[in-house]
Amino acid sequence: MQQFLRITKALSDETRVRGLLALEEGELCLCQLIDFLELAPSTVSKHMTLLHDAGLVERRKEGRWHFYRLAGPKAAPLVRDALRLALRNLHEDARIRQDAKQLARVRARSLEEATTCYRS
Repeated sequence: MQQFLRITKALSDETRVRGLLALEEGELCLCQLIDFLELAPSTVSKHMTLLHDAGLVERRKEGRWHFYRLAGPKAAPLVRDALRLALRNLHEDARIRQDAKQLARVRARSLEEATTCYRS
């Protein structure tokens, strides 16, 4: 029950769903997600933490950089079902189609250019 509630809470926010769907094409650095979502670093970090706590995304740290990707095949069945539901049903949404264009721009930038949020 608790896992189900964490997943539904994570998916109950448009920004978190947009961030989740942005990872469909592969891993993104937190700075890329900040650039994509156009929100404050602390806000994006909190959203990604909720997705991570729900098991929907995996996180890895490389130095000061944090990278996120969709949960893999070893994720719990409930997590895999939730991801399939979101990925399969939201592609035709106008906001998600608009996001795809923005995401292409973000992914086209070099990682060094995108990771300015980690510079002191």
